[in-house]
Amino acid sequence: MKKTILILALALVSSTIFAQKKTTTSGTINFDATTTLDPLPKAENKTVVAALDTKNGAIAFEAIMKSFSFANPMMQEHFNSSKWIDSDKFPTSTFKGTITNFSAINLKKDGTYPADVTGDLTIHGITKSVTTKGSVTVNGKVIAATADFTIKVADYGITGQAIEAGKVTKEPKIIVAIEFK
Repeated sequence: MKKTILILALALVSSTIFAQKKTTTSGTINFDATTTLDPLPKAENKTVVAALDTKNGAIAFEAIMKSFSFANPMMQEHFNSSKWIDSDKFPTSTFKGTITNFSAINLKKDGTYPADVTGDLTIHGITKSVTTKGSVTVNGKVIAATADFTIKVADYGITGQAIEAGKVTKEPKIIVAIEFK
């Protein structure tokens, strides 16, 4: 009898703990480094792993750099090369942060809520603080989080001829869209 009660208690506690964290393996990050000289430096990654702690607003994602897909295969090769992202040496980018106004987001009520996000973004082995605004949309049991921001590639040790020639912007826009079910 004691074993049965213990097992039921553990099952209840573990289901409560897991219910506090939403995860996905199909988030999306769009990368837009276009300029007036070149409209092609755009990429999309649809295999982003993400987690949201529904108790405290902690949010994190990880993207495999080689999973960014470009319309131009040559551009994808350049992006992953040692002269740019160096995906062999730095295979992932990560973000670990918090929705700082999480207490204003009601996960039990459908709607779209503004979200203030602060955290650490690591690209090319370099970590920098990022603060941005986004939104959290609640629709039934689905929680969608979106945000966009720009980075300075030089801050992450990324340089190259295409950047200096103005074919790739020095401050690309990154758009993150995650849906937790």
